Amino acid sequence: MRNATEQDFDEIVMKNDKPVLVDFWAPWCAPCRALAPTLEEMAKEYAEEMEIVKVDIEANPKLAERFEVRGIPLLMVVKNGVETARTFGTVSRSRLDAFVDTHIGAE
Repeated sequence: MRNATEQDFDEIVMKNDKPVLVDFWAPWCAPCRALAPTLEEMAKEYAEEMEIVKVDIEANPKLAERFEVRGIPLLMVVKNGVETARTFGTVSRSRLDAFVDTHIGAE
């Protein structure tokens, strides 16, 4: 799992050969911090199928604005440079697996 900034977001996410699950978060967000260990596990388990990238919206407000982030945590799927899905709020591991399986899937 890696972090993206306003400077490298397009290179890391939009031009990625793999689907990317983008986690928009902030250090003060308790639900975001609660979700982090699950995303760490998933980054290892789904390493072949996708990449997980974290974006700190406080440090990168232009990205939050660009993608109209209205609340966090916000998870967004990007495939071939296009946003294909998003989910907002605290998500259980089973719902997150279902979300990823549905929107990442085997290509």
